[in-house]
Amino acid sequence: MSDLATLPSVRGKLTPHAPLAPLVWFKAGGPADWLFEPKDAEDLADFLRDLDPAVPVMALGLGSNLIVRDGGFPGVVVRLGKAFAGVEAIDATTLRCGGGASGILVSSTARDAGIAGLEFLRSIPGTVGGFVCMNGGAYGSEVKDILVEADIVSRAGERRTLALADLGYTYRHSELPYGAVVVAATFRGRPGKARAIQAEMDRISASREASQPLRSKTGGSTFKNPDGHKAWQLVDDAGCRGFAVGGAQVSEKHTNFLINTGDATSADIEALGEEVRRRVKAKSGVELQWEIQRVGVAK
Repeated sequence: MSDLATLPSVRGKLTPHAPLAPLVWFKAGGPADWLFEPKDAEDLADFLRDLDPAVPVMALGLGSNLIVRDGGFPGVVVRLGKAFAGVEAIDATTLRCGGGASGILVSSTARDAGIAGLEFLRSIPGTVGGFVCMNGGAYGSEVKDILVEADIVSRAGERRTLALADLGYTYRHSELPYGAVVVAATFRGRPGKARAIQAEMDRISASREASQPLRSKTGGSTFKNPDGHKAWQLVDDAGCRGFAVGGAQVSEKHTNFLINTGDATSADIEALGEEVRRRVKAKSGVELQWEIQRVGVAK
């Protein structure tokens, strides 16, 4: 672990041995060597420019799509706070969003501005930075359908603007440079009526409530949908509904969700996911790919 004296000076907040479990949806996992909450994009750029290039860097949003292993993250975790959480309409169909803004705020701001096409962000429990990085999507739409450009700070501390084509989007994947942090994004929708936009958001919200274990400690969709298949169906057909390892369990409500029933370690959660993958492969021949990001080191 780097000593504070060897780290670049900052205007934001640097916390050593920072617990990450409270910051992720699974409520499990070890600490980060350092948690950095930059004051603004310039503070982040200066810090990354002067940080030893060998130190790993990871951006953390709402922690909804993440397993932090029990040994923690050996490097710097960057968390964007209120300075990065603004959303504003810049014309009749376009929003400028901070990397730390939530999907709920983005979709609500779009509604108030009469911008349709962003309703699906209401259903993704994350921030703009995570959406851009993962090509987040739901209910038939994904970020590549609405993104104009994204502002990033590279691992070397360079501030750059990437156009949609630069991100090389595929299903739940982008070619965002390693260690880069998304500090802002521009999304474009289409003209709409606030009442109709709200009705679509309500429909999406009700559908999620009915089908997903939203009251549980979970990580969202665990596996990507393979071509021609639904991940949840493959998991169900393999007899994994309700299957558990330690304190981790396949949700009875939606089998593509893993849940922490109370005292699961990240090792339990990851082992459960791997056993589900093994059983699905044995039953159907399909090899499920993780959608949830797994980071850090085992204990």
